[in-house]
Amino acid sequence: MATEKQTVLRTQNLQAFYVLEMQGTQKVVKAVNDVNLEIYENEIYGIAGESGCGKTTLLKTLFNEIVPPLRLMNGKICYRIGSDEVDVTGMSAEEKRKLRMEYISYIPQGSMSVFNPVQRIRGTFQDFIRSHVSGSNRAEVFELAHKRVSELGLPQNVLDVYPHQLSGGMRQRVTIALASSLNPRIMIGDEPTTALDVVVQRGVIQMLTDIQKSLKNTIILVTHDMGVHANVSDRIGIMYAGKIVEEGTTEQIFAEPAHPYTRFLINSLPKFGDKSVRDSVPGSPPSLADLPKGCPFHPRCPHAKDICHQQMPDFSHLDDDHKVACWLVGEQQHG
Repeated sequence: MATEKQTVLRTQNLQAFYVLEMQGTQKVVKAVNDVNLEIYENEIYGIAGESGCGKTTLLKTLFNEIVPPLRLMNGKICYRIGSDEVDVTGMSAEEKRKLRMEYISYIPQGSMSVFNPVQRIRGTFQDFIRSHVSGSNRAEVFELAHKRVSELGLPQNVLDVYPHQLSGGMRQRVTIALASSLNPRIMIGDEPTTALDVVVQRGVIQMLTDIQKSLKNTIILVTHDMGVHANVSDRIGIMYAGKIVEEGTTEQIFAEPAHPYTRFLINSLPKFGDKSVRDSVPGSPPSLADLPKGCPFHPRCPHAKDICHQQMPDFSHLDDDHKVACWLVGEQQHG
């Protein structure tokens, strides 16, 4: 983690909802519900949680990819551009597009969505560079992209084959190389190791960490795999039902998980030499279109109190880097 905590991305009371029309009635899916983040320069920030908790929607919102039926309902997203903090939520669509080109890149779920199946990989790189770089500099940038592919240990001929000729792991590596080719200040990775076996996962993870160390940029990494976070992330935000319920350094999250949900996630992991049955989180996640009152985790929490059914707690700060939104932890602060 960076020794000087320079914020590169900050959100304030961020709300991004899917507004759906179903059988004449309006349904609001609260996928990102009042999220406050502060992400630093030169770190890997992990976001963990079960499927359906809003992780991918949060990433799309941070990337400013707000398209119907997703709507930005409230809050701010601020990037640090030079010495200034810029609220990008008030920008025009063209200004946001230009900012994405110059500042931030996105690694989506499923590498095949990146490539044209009837075009060689080289063509994808050339199309990407044409859309991001002015004409006089394209040849130079393509040479840099080719160099990046070589630096990352990919085969020299990888640009000359079609996507279907590559394995899933190799396509994912090429996608990461593409996303890093213009040296973005922020890279967003949405489940980049999903559907890969553990050996290939390790190669993809190593590639991401090598890029981050080389560029000294920031990576925001979403995955439900806590083992990946343990190996990669500097800090982790635990997300549940559209909210961040705990945040801390990776060491704090794994050694001292404070929220009951976080403890379930950690305790469900297999451990060497331990053959006992691992406990998963009881029950099922709530519908984001019909959230329970109070703390959204209370229907599944074995320690829920009366106040948990009535009111969502504020964050309790356990130290400078570790905070948690839970009435059990915050009894002294909340009274």
